[in-house]
Amino acid sequence: MVKDIHQLYKSKVKTIDEALQTLQSGDFIITSLGAAEPIPLLNELHRIKDYGIQGCDLTNCLPMGAYEFITNPAYKDTIRTTGWFYSPAMRQAHKNEIVSFAPQHLHTAFTKRMHARDGRRLVLLVGCTPMDHHGYVSLSLSTTYERDAIDKGAFVIAVANPNLPRTFGDTMVHVSELDVVVENTYDVPALAESLLNDKDKKIGEFIAELVEDEATIQLGIGGIPNAVAEALKVKKNLGIHTEMFTDGMMDLIKAGVVTNRKKTLYPGKSVATFALGSRKLYDFLDDNPSVLMKHGNWTNNPYVIGQNHKMTSINTTLEVDLFGQCASESIGPMQFSGTGGQSDTAVGAQVCPEGKSFIALYSTASVKYKEVERKTISKIVPMLKQGAAVSLSRNDVDYVVTEYGAVRLRGQAVTERVKRLISIAHPDFRDELRFEAKRNGIW
Repeated sequence: MVKDIHQLYKSKVKTIDEALQTLQSGDFIITSLGAAEPIPLLNELHRIKDYGIQGCDLTNCLPMGAYEFITNPAYKDTIRTTGWFYSPAMRQAHKNEIVSFAPQHLHTAFTKRMHARDGRRLVLLVGCTPMDHHGYVSLSLSTTYERDAIDKGAFVIAVANPNLPRTFGDTMVHVSELDVVVENTYDVPALAESLLNDKDKKIGEFIAELVEDEATIQLGIGGIPNAVAEALKVKKNLGIHTEMFTDGMMDLIKAGVVTNRKKTLYPGKSVATFALGSRKLYDFLDDNPSVLMKHGNWTNNPYVIGQNHKMTSINTTLEVDLFGQCASESIGPMQFSGTGGQSDTAVGAQVCPEGKSFIALYSTASVKYKEVERKTISKIVPMLKQGAAVSLSRNDVDYVVTEYGAVRLRGQAVTERVKRLISIAHPDFRDELRFEAKRNGIW
């Protein structure tokens, strides 16, 4: 049997050139999320144009590289790219009219993309670990939608990289389910350690004061969530049910703060759908049975999230208006990131009887003014910028936190929301906010 597995594996191994030639005009292509991307393949993907392949649609999420097919308009007709969470390369390509954004919640992202497929062949480009002696590879750092694509019969091109950590859960794929395997050793994209500033620390402390012992937590990405993780080190018996597994969560586990003993779902296990962080994080995840990577349509389903004990979600936003609407993914009409799982987790936490949802932001930002100067603006505003996407509706907001404090909006009328939000705005902008609230009838 072992000999048969190895023969089967060898029959699927191809070079990058050979793998590219298995693609067809009109294919509907999905790539792995974030650091699970098959980077060597994506670096060369634009060359399918040389083989006469045209009219492919490709969907990505948080791509790590500034790939040629994303950045060069010469390949726009060969590969039409859409993304549902932008990275810097996607933001720039969007400005150049090369890519477009696909709005969706994480827990429904795969099914929505399948609606856009229109009967075309589904192709998955994925990174994975090398095959083990049982004939399995691991999808490693993401099973957000990758396993779903395989289950839907996608043509799978996998790049096997020994530097990817072997993770467990819905990540395990038998070699018989792969169509093409490219063997390539490359560095896994890692995030630089973010230094915490005073604002991060204050926000982290405000949130940590309201997080209860034995809570199940979800954290987002960036300085504020990292500061929250640091401030949570005084807590006891926390659990993890999250979209993204981070360095901060690893540190909480190592510190004995996260035990997962009180969790409702998968007690004893930390649950996530993807991971992104440092090389140290990837080494921690490698062959670690205490962390389970599960389908994104399950981990991020609000009704699943709400089953967890004292579920607590912590996310960030770009701008909040006096109604409580959160613009977390765009600056006016300019797409910056994506909805991701913010709405999923915020709503899911509030489905939980003892749940809490936090949205955090700095009270101000420094922005370009007249292209040369910079000025300070309030991030708590009377109304969102024209064209801004509402990532979290005013119906779904719970706590809002800045470096000036934490206020709870859940169940409050607009009149009270205005007072509470102004109380955590920067003092320099509070009078102006009161004036604009009265002038615009926001009460």
